[in-house]
Amino acid sequence: MGIIQKIFYYHVSSAWNAFLAFLIVAISSIIYLKTKENKWDIYALSSAEIGVIFSAITLITGSMWAKGSWNTWWTWDPRLTTALVMWLIYASYLTLRKSLKTEKKARLSAVFGIIAFTSVPITYLSIRIWPTIHPNLEFSLMLPAKMTLILSITAFTLLYIYLFHLRTKIEKTKEKIKKLKTTK
Repeated sequence: MGIIQKIFYYHVSSAWNAFLAFLIVAISSIIYLKTKENKWDIYALSSAEIGVIFSAITLITGSMWAKGSWNTWWTWDPRLTTALVMWLIYASYLTLRKSLKTEKKARLSAVFGIIAFTSVPITYLSIRIWPTIHPNLEFSLMLPAKMTLILSITAFTLLYIYLFHLRTKIEKTKEKIKKLKTTK
């Protein structure tokens, strides 16, 4: 595989974390709708933003991989197409949140976040549902490559957790500032 093999570790780790982030959006949205506690809306927003970034990294590294493997930057392969649609759905989620100025923003965003999650299993299962040129992870890796992949996924997951912590802290601080301004 040569030099493009190194892209694999960023690509798979980013995809894993995009899926994880969008799962957190769905779970947080469900809990928000049940409890109406604003912290769950903050968790959903924070995770969606990070997920969109990881999803973009997945698309970019996937294009780099495609150029090296298939000699084209993009092909309308089912996995690539469903990953792009998933990214567009969550980018739309963020756009919806920014455009709503009502008290219903959190509730509408939560409903959208739950529905949007259906794109995650479709993207994940696309290589099993439709004919594809995209490799699946069932191919055998040599032990050093497996260890590197596990390390990479672990490092990216820790990065997600760190970014999630920072992003929720920022949003909670914004909320406190807003409350202070309204009490004056």
